[in-house]
Amino acid sequence: MKHEWKKDERDLYTDVKGPAIVTIPEQRFIMIDGTGDPNGEDFGERVGVLMSLAYSIKMCHKADISNDPDHASRYAYNDYTVFPPEGVWTSSAASEEGVPPDKGSLIYTIMIRQPDFITTEMFEAAYAITEKKKPHPLLKEVRFGGIEDGICVQMLHIGSFDDEPMSFAKMDAFVKENGYERTDGVHREIYLSDARRTAPERYRTILRYRIKTGEPD
Repeated sequence: MKHEWKKDERDLYTDVKGPAIVTIPEQRFIMIDGTGDPNGEDFGERVGVLMSLAYSIKMCHKADISNDPDHASRYAYNDYTVFPPEGVWTSSAASEEGVPPDKGSLIYTIMIRQPDFITTEMFEAAYAITEKKKPHPLLKEVRFGGIEDGICVQMLHIGSFDDEPMSFAKMDAFVKENGYERTDGVHREIYLSDARRTAPERYRTILRYRIKTGEPD
């Protein structure tokens, strides 16, 4: 059986355009940190390293399923669709409300979620293979770990990344109307579109940030 995040986890990867409140459980990711303009070469290199490793983890799992009956008996899924890249973003510089910060001041963590059954040992085995077959200086910066975001607001943004403030404004209004408030200046983006093959006006990006019950007036 193949796990397909688009079908099996629609509540977390919704295509609903309006804001919605969701609860995000702990999830495991391969991650790499960076700073600066995401349009630069360094950002692309970091994404490329993560993608190589993500597919190596997937292929290692499939190989173990095929070659080891004991391994196969422990897992409900013998294959899975690689999850989309995600980015957690903040900035080292303050900006006016509704105005995105200068891209050179951005601080980010790019990540790719892993199925719940991927263990540290499986990650390390795939890492060793990737290090041998596709060596890259940035591999040493990749880590594997869990993140639990808890209660969040999220929304599907369609269009250029530069137009995201309009969607964030809708999310902010929705949060306030429902008695919540934002916890911090960090937000998450989940990239459902391949920017290399999609026109900017057709990008599909899930925007998400953490919220808490608002303080009474």
